[in-house]
Amino acid sequence: MSPVLPLTVPGFTTRHRPVRRPAVRFLPFSPEMPDPTAEAGTRAPGTTGWCKGSLETTTADCPPPQLQTPRVPLVGIARLAANSPAAETRRKSGEKPEYFMLPVKSILNRCDSARVPFDWTINPYRGCEFGCKYCYARYTHEYMEIDGGEFERKIFVKKDASVLLASEIGRKYSYESKASGGTQAEHIAIGTATDPYQPAEREYGVTRACLEELAKREGLSISIVTKSNQIVRDIDVLRAIAERSALTVNMTVTTLRPRLARLLEPRAPRPDLRLAAVKELRAAGLNVGVSASPLLPGITDGELEALGGASKEAGAQWFYSGVLFLMPASAKEFLPFVREKFPKLAKQYDQWYAKNGYAPESYRKKISERVRKIREKFGFAMRPWEGMRPAMPPAQMKLGWDAGAISGELRREDTYDETSKCRRGME
Repeated sequence: MSPVLPLTVPGFTTRHRPVRRPAVRFLPFSPEMPDPTAEAGTRAPGTTGWCKGSLETTTADCPPPQLQTPRVPLVGIARLAANSPAAETRRKSGEKPEYFMLPVKSILNRCDSARVPFDWTINPYRGCEFGCKYCYARYTHEYMEIDGGEFERKIFVKKDASVLLASEIGRKYSYESKASGGTQAEHIAIGTATDPYQPAEREYGVTRACLEELAKREGLSISIVTKSNQIVRDIDVLRAIAERSALTVNMTVTTLRPRLARLLEPRAPRPDLRLAAVKELRAAGLNVGVSASPLLPGITDGELEALGGASKEAGAQWFYSGVLFLMPASAKEFLPFVREKFPKLAKQYDQWYAKNGYAPESYRKKISERVRKIREKFGFAMRPWEGMRPAMPPAQMKLGWDAGAISGELRREDTYDETSKCRRGME
């Protein structure tokens, strides 16, 4: 058998030299931690930093070194967020969020998902102070390496948004969208991931600055979605946009009950104020509809018809609603909220949403049918964007929902089979 080590070559002598015992430096200490060899032997017993024992035998006053992996450097939006300076604010309330100036590189963001009826999004802020318990957009904070639970406490104001928008409309925007076969302008949706009229808008005015830039253009297709009556402040610029482009406004009203609204949407304006804003916008000649989304199973689904009637009375031209959709970051916040405030519904919500973002397909179909009947009853027009893109309903796990868990509303005992699951494309 061949030796493991090579045979000695005749006439060749190997020179041996003593090998020094490696210092503790070979241990991968984090850059933030002090090097243990730097002061080795310089500490006297009993002084700060001295400990008895060794790496092999640890003692209570000398625990083993905590080896830490160096942090991976932040990149992209996470790096920008980490370096964003605090934004000045006049607000004195101790409950106010932290504001930061975010130096973004783009404000007009492409959305390629075929499941949504728009091509571009504009979100003047990152994060939203309204703090809606069900908000699907919490995941957007995770892109910045910030927990979704901070969504309403750390608000990022996009710096120089209107300047960027002026440039990007000219470079990116097309008046012949692929989705329409070149017959319609690409659609811009404002407020898809954060409310453009949250309290921050009163101080920083990013939304209005963007609208003023859009008002200079002609032939655009624009929609705005908000929960705030603050939008009436901008009626002048909204009318200027509507004179030259297609503009629609969608006011979100999920419940007519003020106490429930305060519980679900802690810092959003009251439902009656939102409906009053709808009436004022319609009086100004703007195209306005009401969104009752998301509909919360067992919580707000019992007042869907009442919402439709109140929306019609306010002058809304269209009305729509979609059942709650939960991204993982949102489920982490919303499901514990349900367990605390609606304990009788907790089991059903866990069954439906703990491992899946959608309610059962059968339940969603029933809600869709109710919405259709509401539209017929009150004479609502079709939503302006319906038919712009093909509908792609996701497959869904089917489970029963017992809405009799609270107030005896919508009692059902249905059993469904489990089908395939899919994730919803969001921009």
